[in-house]
Amino acid sequence: MSNQGCVKCGSSDAETKEVAMTGTGLSKMFDVQHNQFVVVYCKNCGYSEFYNKKSSRGMNILDLFFGG
Repeated sequence: MSNQGCVKCGSSDAETKEVAMTGTGLSKMFDVQHNQFVVVYCKNCGYSEFYNKKSSRGMNILDLFFGG
């Protein structure tokens, strides 16, 4: 399958970042950031998708972003 580009603007210029976020309850209260994600974002329009870092190992996340 070929890359289709960003679902919002069609651009094929994207990058990834890793982010961590707090959960709820005590982890939020003590600012424990145990939820890790990979964010794929379009450099043209800023559209972003979050992928769970643990379940996305070994997968080409940019292919998922482009509908591959």
